Amino acid sequence: MKTNWKVFTTLNRAAKSFVALGLISITSSAAANENNLTLEDCHVEGIKQQVQCGKLIVPENYAQPDGEKITINFAVLPAIDKSQNKEPIMFLAGGPGQAAVSLAGGLYRAFNEVRKSRDIILVDQRGTGESHPLQCDENIEQNVYSSLPEDFTGEDVKECLATLTGDLSQYNSENAIRDFDAVRAALNHEKIAIYGGSYGTRAGLVYMRLFPESLSSVILDSVGPIEVPIGLFGKSAERSFSMLLENCNKEQSCQQAYPDLESEFNQVVAQLDETPLSVSIPHPRLGTQTPLVINKSKFISTIFMQLYSVEGRSLVPLIIHQASLGNFAPFAGLMAMSDGGVSMFVGLTFNIVCNEDMPKVTPDMILADADNSFNGNISYKAWQTACPLWPQYRPSEDFYNPVTADIPTLIISGDLDPVTPPSNAEYSNKTLPNSKHIIMKNSSHTPGISACAINVINEFLNEKNPNELDESCLDEIPAESFMTGLNGGV
Repeated sequence: MKTNWKVFTTLNRAAKSFVALGLISITSSAAANENNLTLEDCHVEGIKQQVQCGKLIVPENYAQPDGEKITINFAVLPAIDKSQNKEPIMFLAGGPGQAAVSLAGGLYRAFNEVRKSRDIILVDQRGTGESHPLQCDENIEQNVYSSLPEDFTGEDVKECLATLTGDLSQYNSENAIRDFDAVRAALNHEKIAIYGGSYGTRAGLVYMRLFPESLSSVILDSVGPIEVPIGLFGKSAERSFSMLLENCNKEQSCQQAYPDLESEFNQVVAQLDETPLSVSIPHPRLGTQTPLVINKSKFISTIFMQLYSVEGRSLVPLIIHQASLGNFAPFAGLMAMSDGGVSMFVGLTFNIVCNEDMPKVTPDMILADADNSFNGNISYKAWQTACPLWPQYRPSEDFYNPVTADIPTLIISGDLDPVTPPSNAEYSNKTLPNSKHIIMKNSSHTPGISACAINVINEFLNEKNPNELDESCLDEIPAESFMTGLNGGV
């Protein structure tokens, strides 16, 4: 398979009645008490201290509790001080397709303030990590330098499907939440707090609907609301890129270094659209000669990925400017940042997006989203290739109803976010009766892991009142800054 699956790093037959949902809830709790849990001390990558690793056996299909079983993998990062007996916080990873346990090292450090008095529970969503992974090319070597987005074909989709096992209709958002709540019950927690980031907010909203009695408080960071299908990122990416251009123009050193940045971007895109680039370059890490192939879609897609973080955004003007001068070595350096193995379980990504989101996307929505000055319809093309070939399941229509659970909820958005802009969060903020929406200026995707936001989150977890928080640190977030030369300087 020649496809570079990293391009998908993003963003069921459910019970259709209250009675069925009640039966499923009972089943989840019961499963936790039938010797299906193992929990032991262990070490995980990125953490020197000992933590706990667990496995929980659950039904693949909750409507058939005596049928096929799968194992859910999770880890518990113990609180530094357990004497206060505070409820733990469960982290719901993004994607869809991220494995939460693999993020343990970074979360251990970022959530240090929270971890002082609370356990942090990380659960590999079914289809990721060590929870029956749905991975398309785990053992296939990829070349990020020579591959192009257009290399992804229907044959790749078929080859991916041939490697997957299990009843794919059961690897959906609602069953993932049944697994998460089963882990909660197995660990004997009456209630937990949850933190969802990106797609994890969608999972969090589903949790709020299915098991509101299990949740004491909720943090939704960079919201992918149920009302907005995942996969159309043209307009939001255009907005984010336009803000980058505007902020560069307002910042004196950036404006002086790149006075014609927008024109240079359009120049490079037009040139690559007419004649894709194929050159030999020194490998950014190894130094050996390596073929580098770039076309319009690859250039734009790579720039798009940098918009996710403030650090990545700081490099974009330099990358564009150097490319306009014919120097694509800095661009190749960005390729090197993703040349380290697949971090997304894209089998699950396709399974959820193709079945829970794309069926809600209309032709008019596609045309409207593609009408932008940045990436056109590039963000949608992979779904057009994969989804017609992917096995179908469909959630009930109730899945798409706004969530109205009365649970203290803190909603966080980054104003610069290219995929989950603040307007997304307003859908949830309007329907949740006990919520507060904070927009963090000069911040991009999942800004809730910043030091300032963590302090606000920790206060919220303790007080459980989203409307009475000390948000003063939000005013101190610095403006965007940009690298102005090949030798550094921001």
